[in-house]
Amino acid sequence: MGTQLKDVIIKPDAPNSLLLDKHADYIAAYGSKKDDYEYTLSEYLRMSGIYWGLTVMDLMGQLPRMNQQEIIDFIKACQHECGGISASIGHDPHLLYTLSAVQILCLYDMVDAIDVDKVVKYVKGLQQDDGSFAGDKWGEIDTRFSFCAVATLALLGKMDAIDVDKAVEFVLSCMNFDGGFGCRPGSESHAGQIYCCTGFLSLTGQLHHVNADLLGWWLCERQLPSGGLNGRPEKLPDVCYSWWVLASLKIIGKIHWIDKTKLCNFILACQDEETGGFADRPGDMVDPFHTLFGVAGLSLLGDDRIKPVNPVLCMPEEVLQRVGLQPEILS
Repeated sequence: MGTQLKDVIIKPDAPNSLLLDKHADYIAAYGSKKDDYEYTLSEYLRMSGIYWGLTVMDLMGQLPRMNQQEIIDFIKACQHECGGISASIGHDPHLLYTLSAVQILCLYDMVDAIDVDKVVKYVKGLQQDDGSFAGDKWGEIDTRFSFCAVATLALLGKMDAIDVDKAVEFVLSCMNFDGGFGCRPGSESHAGQIYCCTGFLSLTGQLHHVNADLLGWWLCERQLPSGGLNGRPEKLPDVCYSWWVLASLKIIGKIHWIDKTKLCNFILACQDEETGGFADRPGDMVDPFHTLFGVAGLSLLGDDRIKPVNPVLCMPEEVLQRVGLQPEILS
C-alpha cells in the first residue's frame, strides 16, 4: 500500500473571489494595534513583518495608507554602528532584517535614509572563506543568507563589494541530485531554499548552472490534488509555497508546468471573508506573511487587479525598474 497523501479538502462554500479591499483594511489595521498579544509576540521579526505588510499594500495599490515617516524613523533607529539592521529596536542586527529594511526603503525610494556604506561593509564582513554567508556575528550558515546578501547589495548597486565567484561556488555546492537545493551542502531539497538559491543565481547571472527540467519536475510535483503547493514531499499544502514554488518556477521558465486554475482556487480558499487576510490553509488564522505571499502568488498567476510582482525579490516590478535592477529569468 502506498503512502497516504497529505492534503486538505476545500469546502464548497470556501471563498472563490479576490477580496482586495478587505485585505487592504486588514493590513492597514494590523500595524495600528500595537498592544495586541499577537503583535507583541512578533517583535523578534518586526522588520520583516513591516516588509510583508508594505509590499502587499503596494501590490494592491494601497501603500499611501501606511505611515511612511514612522516606518523610516523605525528603520533608522534599527541600524547599528556595525551597519547591520535589526528586527526591532534593541535587537541584534541580522542579514534577514537588513534585507527587509533595504526592500522597504526601495519601496519608498528612500535608501539614503540609512548609512548605505555601513550596510555594504556589514554584508561584506559576513562572507566566509568558502564563499558562504553567516546570518549574523553568531555564525549560522545557510543559503538563505547567501540570497539575503546578494539581494541587499543588488538593490544598493554594490554587488562588487563581495567575492561573487566564491559565493556562487558555495551555493552550487548545495545543489542536490534531484535538481533542488538545501541550506548547506548535503541538506535535503526544500522549496524555500530552492527559491533562495535560484534567486541568488538569477541576481548573479548564473542561472545556466541550474538543470531547469530536473528542478522544474521536482517543483511541479509539489502540487497536490487540492491545487495547493507544499514545500517538500509528504507535507501539507501552504499558501506561502504559492510564492516559494511558483516564483522558482517563474525564474527557471517552467511556471506553465503546474495547474494554474487549481492553484488559484486553493489560494482564494485561504482568504478570511470576515476579517480579510490569507491563512496558510483554508479555515486557519490569517496573518500578514501569508497575505503577502497569497497576493504575490496571484500576481504571478496573472491577476491584473494586482501589480506585476518580480519573482526574484518579491517586490513590485515598477520598483525594480526605478532602482535599475533586472534579475535574470530563463525563458
